[in-house]
Formats: sequence, structure tokens, C-alpha cells
Amino acid sequence: MRIFESIINHKINTITAEELLKYAKQFNITVNRGQAKKIAEYLKGKNINIFDDRERSKLIKEIAKAAGPETAREVNKLFMELAKS
Repeated sequence: MRIFESIINHKINTITAEELLKYAKQFNITVNRGQAKKIAEYLKGKNINIFDDRERSKLIKEIAKAAGPETAREVNKLFMELAKS
């Protein structure tokens, strides 16, 4: 795995609600505080590789259950932006 991917994945797996809100704002993605908190709690301690389509897809489905499908779509957009940075 490239170092860049490792850094991005580490950030995703340790992200806080406040950081998620900051990135969402930076990339013009709609996520409210409550949704960010649920998503950050879900991600905490997981070892997810957002560069792997299957892992990312599974994660987005779990986020949809926790925070709703629209939020999951928005978070997927954020992951895609981070992945292509």
C-alpha cells in the first residue's frame, strides 16, 4: 500500500466528529453534527481501506443504516474526494 493511502486510511479510522464536519465543509458535503458523531463512532477502531471498493461499499452501507442513505451518499463523496487527492 502506498504511504499516501496508509495516511488517508489512518485518518478515516481515527476521525472525530469535529474533523469529519471540517472535511465535509471543505468539500461542500452536507453532514450534520449528529450524523458526524454517529459516523465517527462507527469508524473508531475499524481498519477500513477506503481505496478498496468492496470495503468502502460495505462501510457506506453501514453508514446508511446509522445515519441514513443521503448521509451515506454524501460521506461516500467525501471518501472519493479524499481518495483522489
